Amino acid sequence: MKTVNKMKITIPAMSRNEALARSCIAAFAAQTDPTVEELSDLRSAVCEAVTNSIVHGYRDKSGDITITLKLTDDNCLYIKIADKGCGIEDVEKAMEPLFTTAPEEERAGLGFAVMEAFTDSLKVTSRPGKGTTVTMKKKLTGKYE
Repeated sequence: MKTVNKMKITIPAMSRNEALARSCIAAFAAQTDPTVEELSDLRSAVCEAVTNSIVHGYRDKSGDITITLKLTDDNCLYIKIADKGCGIEDVEKAMEPLFTTAPEEERAGLGFAVMEAFTDSLKVTSRPGKGTTVTMKKKLTGKYE
């Protein structure tokens, strides 16, 4: 598989930038002529990843979120969302549905489950005190031209 296009952006970890992240993903994916459902899935997965970085990674502190996108010649979109926040002590436990470190949040504990549901693969790596990286892959039905 050969990379046919890529993009990298860094945004401040603020909730107002969730919409910017969703729009960037949708605009980048548009070059493959994706379905409305594929765009919706991507936007939802990215929203959850960015929200996790803001709410859980930085916990009311400032920081940046880096989003790296890569499109391959087999029409797979790879999305990497990384922060340098507090990290996750136990990734396996954190990925269990309804587990949360922020029980006061409205939809607490479903972020990773949503990301998994809307992508073809999900990988989470994290080091306490160093940050977290979420890597998602989505095969798109359209074709890069």
